[in-house]
Amino acid sequence: MTLSELRAQLRLPVIAAPMFLISGPDLVIAACKAGIIGSFPTANARTEQVLEEWLTRIEAELAEARSQGLHPAPYAVNLIVQGAGSPRFLADLALIERFKPAVVITSVGQPGPVVERVHAYGGLVFHDVATLRHATKAAEQGVDGLILLTAGAGGHTGSANPFAFVPQVRRQFDGAILLAGCIGDGRGILAAQTLGADFAYMGTRFAATRESMADPAYHELLVSQQMADVVITDRLSGMTATYLRGSIARVGLDPDNLPPTAGFLKPTIPEHIKAWRDVWSGGHGVGTIDDIPPVAELVDRLAAEYRAAGGKPQ
Repeated sequence: MTLSELRAQLRLPVIAAPMFLISGPDLVIAACKAGIIGSFPTANARTEQVLEEWLTRIEAELAEARSQGLHPAPYAVNLIVQGAGSPRFLADLALIERFKPAVVITSVGQPGPVVERVHAYGGLVFHDVATLRHATKAAEQGVDGLILLTAGAGGHTGSANPFAFVPQVRRQFDGAILLAGCIGDGRGILAAQTLGADFAYMGTRFAATRESMADPAYHELLVSQQMADVVITDRLSGMTATYLRGSIARVGLDPDNLPPTAGFLKPTIPEHIKAWRDVWSGGHGVGTIDDIPPVAELVDRLAAEYRAAGGKPQ
């Protein structure tokens, strides 16, 4: 598949970002049926058998939608490449080769080996980057797209300003650019394109949908918390990420006085508290979230806002 072929299958240039413990088959299928790319991390399927079940279900439900005359968007699978060579990584990659998703999103590691195997079946690889140096290294390994994690993005985040990051990456990379960071409405999607990005990469806004696997209390925080409630720290997972202040306090930790890390990927919070499972993420865009709609309703809203701002949905 080419990038132009991918874009032609989308109602909006949007990917509902893969979110650990949040994105599952319900969210992926709903996003694709609504006309945007739905995605999920393979790690959300706790075993390779569950992953196979998820992929089988996604393929079947999208095929059924096509048989009914609908035109669902392709889906994407997110693979963490830091553990390349582990039994689970190899099993997940083998399933990806078997099911052949149109897009594979790689994170935290060197994407080269995955690029080779995904390209062999005609898929595209998009890689997460937070710095210009990492963007250059990923481009050298043949990825088709770069996901720019900019300041305020939910989950693992970056510190670069998108007004600087996007044009500097574009100067050296002619593949797809996906902009991640605080995009929560249709105007933001068009703004990302105006800046030079090809796709908007939206996470926090889709965590706040009925089809996400988020805990009801997490949904409540996504509606009630504001930008000032977003804490950026490496003291919860060992990597710099954004978390909601209310979720830190609910597990008995002080958001303003978190225990220091013992080194990279070595947080010292109590062992029974786990980042992502117990302490929940949200980007700076959380302050614009007022409800928990179904995905289809949210995408309709995004399309109307995009059109009103001057964009042209497919």
